[in-house]
Parts: sequence; structure tokens; C-alpha cells
Amino acid sequence: MISDLWLAIIAVALIVFAMLMVGLEQALTRVSKARVTEMQENGIRGADKLAPIVADRARYVNAVLLARLAAEAFATVTVTVACVRQFPDPMWLGPTIAGVIMLFVAFVVLGVAPRTLGQQHAQSVALSGAGFAKLLSAVFGPLVSLLILIGNAVTPGKGYREGPFATQAELRELVDLAEADSVIEADEREMIHSVFELGETLAREVMVPRTEMVWIERDKRLRQALSLALRSGFSRIPVIGENLDDVVGIVYLKDLARRSFEHRDAEHTERVERIMRPVTFVPDSKPADELMREMQASRIHAAIVIDEYGGTAGLITIEDILEEIVGEIADEYDFSEIPESERLPDGSWRVSARMQLDDFAELFDLDLSEEKEGVDTVVGLLANRLGVVPIPGSSIEVQGYQLVAELAAGRRNRVGAVLVQVIPAEAGVEGALKGGPHDNKASSDDAGSQKDEG
Repeated sequence: MISDLWLAIIAVALIVFAMLMVGLEQALTRVSKARVTEMQENGIRGADKLAPIVADRARYVNAVLLARLAAEAFATVTVTVACVRQFPDPMWLGPTIAGVIMLFVAFVVLGVAPRTLGQQHAQSVALSGAGFAKLLSAVFGPLVSLLILIGNAVTPGKGYREGPFATQAELRELVDLAEADSVIEADEREMIHSVFELGETLAREVMVPRTEMVWIERDKRLRQALSLALRSGFSRIPVIGENLDDVVGIVYLKDLARRSFEHRDAEHTERVERIMRPVTFVPDSKPADELMREMQASRIHAAIVIDEYGGTAGLITIEDILEEIVGEIADEYDFSEIPESERLPDGSWRVSARMQLDDFAELFDLDLSEEKEGVDTVVGLLANRLGVVPIPGSSIEVQGYQLVAELAAGRRNRVGAVLVQVIPAEAGVEGALKGGPHDNKASSDDAGSQKDEG
């Protein structure tokens, strides 16, 4: 029979081994691939052994975790046997003392100290334990796979093929802890979480919807396309054939400007279809992170999103996807703040495009009760009357007032404000449509096609 002294020695050895495994587990989880690559380039000893571990981190972390749990379990059994021998009466006293001892050990000795050291000295601990981690993986690898398989079988729902021990959830928790410890800023934490969420975001969630697309017909002249691009603020405009479900290409502002500069007559004689570029179609169910990688590899900045029936659902750009990570991207042309309403020196008014229609009607004493249901804002009134997406320069007349869209706001160049002017009595018919957004006070050659927003 093993003496109590040997039981104590075995228990201490198992606890020390478990401590080392806890530290190694934390270090392997924390060290980054980029750091290991840098160490390899600098010729640091042990980096070559560590590289394959961080490349397949879950496999080795799971093996280390199994070794740690085994050591803790056998240490608990050993301490319990020793305590029962020392305190045989009453029967509950020995196991209770063993439970208190192992609770202290698990929380303080195993839960705090080795984790702290493993995180604070992740690089050195990972380098030192890389070889042992490989050995554990070779010995316990098949057993780990079998246990994970059994665990997934008894777990409701879909399990993790490599186990749940080195998952995204743990990484998110580490990010939250890093912010709490002032290691990173709050906006950095939000950005990192956005990167995780990008894999769960579908193209349809970040695209410019069909109803907000600006497009142009393939038979329009280059001058019309150039006018549309300059007025809408978009540098890439989808080109359509018979209708919006028939997107045949994308015309680029750079191509328009180059062709117009090299051949002056081309503005009036050549059609958009001559210089349009091929269009890429993507399903609306495609994950945003996967789509961004494909767009980077293909060197395309815009794609048409199609729904399950093959119709045009919207348009998506790399900028749309990036905004899911970094937030709204603005430039020097954006207006940071547009007042709800303001009177201008010449007597006209400028109102926010998002101003509620009821407030607008009250401000100008108008009766807009007959407007189509669902029209709630001033920009919605313009869109309803025009039948297309308004862009700067779009104009309508409403009960003696002329409403002119202006001030493109935001990266998507949505109309940010509307200029309201009184129409002289002799000019026009009240309530008449002033003209489409692309032929507003322009010659026919300057007119474009206002159904292209992208």
C-alpha cells in the first residue's frame, strides 16, 4: 500500500504538472501567427517548432487541455484518499477536507497563477513548451478526437469539429477583457467584434438596395453618363438593358473622363455600352467576408447582388463591406450637419431631406394628405413624384413651390437637403412635374438616366 507521504508527493507532482499545462494552454492560445513568423525570420530558437502549432492551434490546445484535466482529476483522487486515511471518522470529514483543499488549489494555484504567467510571458512559455505540446498531441490526439466526437453526439444541435475550447467566443471574451484592462480602446474593441461578425453578415444586409440604385441605359451618350456621374457623385454606375433586372455592365467615371478627353466628339456620338466594363454578379446570401476576399482577389470594387429568382436585389461595393468594420466613411464633400430647416438670405428655404412630411406641410402651409401612403419624408415626396431616386438637381413643383434636391450627404451620396423656392405666378402649373432628375434645367445632351444609383 502506498504511504501517505507518497500520496502527498504524487498529488503535488500532479498539481505542478497541471499548473504547467494551464500556463502552456494560455500561452498557446495567446501567441499570434504574425509574432511566430517574425520570430522565425529572426532565427529565434524553437520558433520552427511553434509555427505548425499556431497553424493548427485547436488540435494542440485540446491535447494540452486533456493532459491538464487528467492531472487535476488524479490529483483530486490522490488527495481524497490521503485525507480519508488521516480522518477516517466521521466518514464525511476526509472527503470534505479534500474538497476544500482542491477547491483552493483549483482556484488559486491552477486558476490564477499559471494563467497569469502564461498570458504575461506567452512567447517564452510557448517556445519552451512547443515540443511537449507536439508530444501530447501525438499521444492523446486520437483520444481527444474520440472524446470530442462523443461530446458532440450527446450535445443538442451542431457541435464543433475541433471542440469548443479554442473558439471565437473565447477570443471575444479576451477582447472584452483587454478593453476592461485598458489595453485597447472601446472603438478598437468594437472594430474587432465587427470583424468576427462579418463572417455572419450576408451581402443583402450591407448592399445598396435596388430602390436606391442609380443606373443608366446602355444606349445613352457618354455626355449623359458623365453628367449623371458628376451630379450623383458616383464613380461607378450600373448599365442596364431592357430593365433593372437586365444589368449588362458597369461604366466608370475614369473611363468616361479618359474617353471624353482623348476624343472630344465621343461625348455626343458614342454610347455608354461602348466603354462599359463587365459586371460581376453575386448571390444575396453570400457571406460578406468571403465576398470581400473574392473582390480583392479579382480587383473589382462593385458587384450586382441578385436574389434567389435571379432579379437585381442591389449593388455592393468593397466600401460597403469595410463600413461594417470601421463605421461610416465620410470624405471632404460630406456635410456633417444639416439643420432641420433654415431660411436663406434670398427668401428661399433649405430643409433636411429627412424632414417629416407633416412638419414640412405645416411649415409651408401645404395640403399633402393625398400623397401616396408610405411617403413620410421630403426626399420620399421627391422620389414618389419623380418615380426614381432623387439626386442633386432633381426638381419638382408642389402647390406653388419648387423643390430642388441638393447637398449629397454620406458616402452613398444620398440627398441631404432640399431647396424650397416660391414659383412666380406666371411660371409653370401648380403641382406639375418639373422634369426628371437628369434633365432639370439642362439641354438634352446633358440629360442622363435617373435610375442608376450604385
